[in-house]
Amino acid sequence: MPVSLSKGQKVSLTKGNPGLKNLVVGLGWDVNQYDTGAAFDLDAAAFMLGDSGKVADSGDFVFYGNLTHSSGSVKHLGDNTTGDGDGDDEQITIDLSLVPASITKIAFSATIYDAEARNQNFGQVNNAYIRIYNADNNEELLRYDLGEDFSIETAVVFGEVYKNNGEWKFNAIGSGYQGGLAALCGNYGVEVG
Repeated sequence: MPVSLSKGQKVSLTKGNPGLKNLVVGLGWDVNQYDTGAAFDLDAAAFMLGDSGKVADSGDFVFYGNLTHSSGSVKHLGDNTTGDGDGDDEQITIDLSLVPASITKIAFSATIYDAEARNQNFGQVNNAYIRIYNADNNEELLRYDLGEDFSIETAVVFGEVYKNNGEWKFNAIGSGYQGGLAALCGNYGVEVG
């Protein structure tokens, strides 16, 4: 039975699951019926962070333009440009055994592609969630439903997997940002060209 989290809640991933190695982080959402004149394209991403809370370089940002971290520890499984259908819209895999020692936190976000030009924001997105499951046995470990507390935000940090005293844990964040992907990249120290 997966743990259902609320904003700000933290839970250990490895304490009750010794030997846990391969995770799948699934992000999902539905778009409500407002007609903005353009399709919604939400993009999931992972920021691999050190103790500073920043990336060491742009290669620590895993997204549709950089699908695999150089260590092979984090892989984005591809861009879903519509969000149609049931289940996860985008997935990111993590091999905990390959995460470099310098990475202490992996933050997961979703942004709305070209949100400003398309006049779109997270107030128009429903049923957004993040879930983590064990890739080796498909057991869902946790789920965090974001709820409906966004209005003008164009980027959301769903949560983060972090290392604490040799254990991997998850923190349900649910923080929104204006300024889309550029704002998130600025927050995490990614140089945007």
